[in-house]
Amino acid sequence: MTIHPRIEDVTERIVKRSRISRAAYLDRIRRAADQGPQRGRLSCGNLAHGFAACAPKDKAALSGDVVSNLGIITAYNDMLSAHQPYERYPDIIRSAAEEVGAVAQVAGGVPAMCDGVTQGQDGMELSLFSRDVIAMASAVGLSHQMFDAAVFLGICDKIVPGLVISALSFGHLPAVFIPAGPMTTGISNDEKAQVRQLYAEGKVGRDALLESESKAYHSPGTCTFYGTANSNQMLMEFMGLHLPGASFVNPGTPLRDALTREAAKRALAITALGNEFTPAGEVIDEKAIVNGVVGLHATGGSTNHTMHLIAMAAAAGIQLTWDDMSELSDVVPLLARVYPNGKADVNHFHAAGGLGFLIRELLSEGYLHQDVKTVYGTDLSGYTVEAKLDPNGNVVREPVGETSGDETVVAPVSRPFQANGGLKMLTGTLGKAVIKISAVAAERHVIEAPARVFHSQEDFLKAFSNKELNGDVAAVVRFQGPKACGMPELHKLTPALGILQDRGYKVALITDGRMSGASGKVPAAIHVTPEAADGGPIAKVRDGDIIRVDAIAGTLEVLVGQAEFDARPTVTQDMTDHHSGVGRDLFAAFRQIVGTADTGASVFKV
Repeated sequence: MTIHPRIEDVTERIVKRSRISRAAYLDRIRRAADQGPQRGRLSCGNLAHGFAACAPKDKAALSGDVVSNLGIITAYNDMLSAHQPYERYPDIIRSAAEEVGAVAQVAGGVPAMCDGVTQGQDGMELSLFSRDVIAMASAVGLSHQMFDAAVFLGICDKIVPGLVISALSFGHLPAVFIPAGPMTTGISNDEKAQVRQLYAEGKVGRDALLESESKAYHSPGTCTFYGTANSNQMLMEFMGLHLPGASFVNPGTPLRDALTREAAKRALAITALGNEFTPAGEVIDEKAIVNGVVGLHATGGSTNHTMHLIAMAAAAGIQLTWDDMSELSDVVPLLARVYPNGKADVNHFHAAGGLGFLIRELLSEGYLHQDVKTVYGTDLSGYTVEAKLDPNGNVVREPVGETSGDETVVAPVSRPFQANGGLKMLTGTLGKAVIKISAVAAERHVIEAPARVFHSQEDFLKAFSNKELNGDVAAVVRFQGPKACGMPELHKLTPALGILQDRGYKVALITDGRMSGASGKVPAAIHVTPEAADGGPIAKVRDGDIIRVDAIAGTLEVLVGQAEFDARPTVTQDMTDHHSGVGRDLFAAFRQIVGTADTGASVFKV
């Protein structure tokens, strides 16, 4: 297979840039692997504590170094629909391990917060930081060094990236990620969005809104729109950390349980005690990271991954940049239309061919690196399949169909929805930013409008309610970055911005905060860096300044004379009210040391 020249060029650039850091990382994990099973070096007292709660036969098995012990890191809680199915998984995994003569133990739990619950609330200011907390909590669980491999149970926004960072910190161990799957389809996404907009206009009440939301989010499983949670699942498959076809199978089905059993057994098959040793730090290399970025662009995935992928790559000694992502976006075709970038949900996407079809199509034209390691033991061509059950209840895989099951949802590479990816990077006098254009109409890819400056979502919504925004507007919502207040998502703005756009106005959002995977039809230059709290140019913008957001040229400009703009004072903002309550006081150290959005917004200095 011939790789696309731009994919090859960007990959080679990443390899060259990362040569020293990647070599140091590989040396570290290989030295750890060379020491053999960590459990064998524990003292008798250490080991006795480690298996004290086990059954006698498991104690006997773990006394030596011959039987594999599988660590389970779980993000289970029963408040969040996506993670509620994980309640049953440890029992399934332990049973599967027993079938192959191994042992499995829950190594630890990690927090799992839902941006859907905290959206627009104070708790949202902990959301981004929770990723690094999850990585640390997972590391605590694995630090007992009782395990020969690990499985990771996580789905949603910050959870999977945090788990990946932890898995790569323990990169000498094999790691298999096990999804729980999306909930079944509820009301249509168009209907849900319409009721939200009607509520924002005051045309329906809270009762109608709650009824609509409850019909959309109605059962165990991941939310069915293509936000960060489902983008996570795509990444795990494109990067070879899932088993093929595992991502979008509904919870509580025989196939879902069979895939979980298979994943546990596969993790045990690839430990250093066997002949197929596949450590996580060698699965995730420069080619796997590029494959993840390609998948993000081809599916119109979550803007959150412009930070998460950089942080995950850094954990493996790989230096990925926004420039790399932008160059890849220029050539990778958009092949999926899933809400908010289309009418379908992920169940429709999966039924139309899903990830297997997309991987096959992208491989056929050299947009993906085929020659990568995967936890499945094949190169990436092994992922061009659909998972099914045979009559005995075992997982079997069949090649995906030659044609899409629905070309309005999944397009062949010969007839893409658009020629380039769903994400673009912007640079200019306001700094660097990200924009998601896969759901934005072509005529709105360039917006030039006067600025209205706000320091909170509430201030914007108050101005909207007071009918102060009836005209073209570039809404600048600043002091929302990681140093200011943890970089919350600003989805409360979405209905009001959509209403203004539907009235025929030129509308754009410019913010150092996030909009995430649910970014929709309104052009939004997000993750602006340097952020306002860091003295970035966005802190100099004034009401009435003309802002130009150009997703075609990739620019973000304030059309003010440079000398005049430079001479302006940098506005500051007292953020004290955002630094306590709902646990925010506990994250003061994170706000002080967090990196910039374009370097992953991480508290880790890798």
